[in-house]
Amino acid sequence: MTTPAEPGLERLAAAVAEELAAPVVPGVRRFAAELAARSGGRAAGVLFYGSALRTGATDGLLDFYVLLDDLAHWDAGPMARRANAALPPNVEYAESAGPDGGLRAKIAIMTVAQFRAHARALSRDTTIWTRFTQPAALAFARDPGAAWEVAEAVAVAVRSAAWWAALLGPASGTAAEFWSGLFRRTYASELRVESAAQPSAIVERAPERFARMLELGWEAAGLRFTRDGARLTTAIPERERRTAERAWGLRRRLAKPLNLARLAKAVFTFSGGADYVAWKIERHSGHRIEVTPFQRRHPLLAAGPVLWRLWRRGVLR
Repeated sequence: MTTPAEPGLERLAAAVAEELAAPVVPGVRRFAAELAARSGGRAAGVLFYGSALRTGATDGLLDFYVLLDDLAHWDAGPMARRANAALPPNVEYAESAGPDGGLRAKIAIMTVAQFRAHARALSRDTTIWTRFTQPAALAFARDPGAAWEVAEAVAVAVRSAAWWAALLGPASGTAAEFWSGLFRRTYASELRVESAAQPSAIVERAPERFARMLELGWEAAGLRFTRDGARLTTAIPERERRTAERAWGLRRRLAKPLNLARLAKAVFTFSGGADYVAWKIERHSGHRIEVTPFQRRHPLLAAGPVLWRLWRRGVLR
C-alpha cells in the first residue's frame, strides 16, 4: 500500500516513479542490494545515477545514494552518524565482487527524510535537487511502499528545480532554455570546470523528458504558465523574480563552502579519504594535488595550506 502523494505532487511523483523503474544492468542491481543489506533491512531504496547510468559502463566508479529510515541503521560508528546528522550525506567507498567482475562505487548515505528536506526549493543546499532533477534509477527498493516514498522524495527535487528554473529564467522561452539557464547557474556555483556547453548538453541528452518534467514540476509547484508550441510563458511578478535573485545569491555564496565542508568530512568517512578529496578537487577544478604521506596521516593539518593555494588561484571563489 503506497502512501498518498503530497497535494499537487501526484502526477509528477507518478512520472518520477515510472522513470526510476527503468531497468539497470544486473551487476548494478546486485551491488545495490548488497548495500541495502548493510542496513539490516532498513534501507528504503538505493538510487543509481550519473554517467554510468547513461552509458551502461560499469568499469568506472559507480554512483549510489542509499536512503535509510534512520541513520542508526547504517553500519557506521557514532561519530560518523553525528557528522551525517549535521551535514548529510556521508560519503563512502564500496566494492562488490560479483560474477560480472568487481564493481566499485562512491556511495552517499542519508535518510529519506534528510533527502526530502534538502530537496526542497527553500533549502539552502542546492545539491540534492540539482542532481536528482536529472535522470536516476531505483536500483533497489525494499517494497512498493518504499519505492513510492523514494519516488515522491525525488519528485520534490524535480519540483524544486523547476521552480527555480521559472523564477530565475526568462519570462518566456523553451523548456531547454529554462533548464540550461538553471544548470549554468548551478554549475557556476560549484567546484566544477566542465565545458560551458555542459549545462546544455545535459538537456540535449533527453529534451522531451526535460520538457515534460518542467511542466509537471510547474504544475506541482502551483506556477501558472501557458504553452504556444514549444514556447512556455510564465506569469511571475517582477518583485518575485527580484526576491528569487536575492535568495539565489545566498545559495550561490554558500555552495562552495558546503562543497568544501563535505570534502573535509569525506576524509574520515571515505576509505582513502585524502586521495578521494584530491581526486575530487582535480576532477572539478582542473588543479592536480599530489597527496603526500603526511597529508594522508594528518588530513586536517594539511588541508589549510592546500585550500589557501586553491583560493589564491581563484578555484574556490
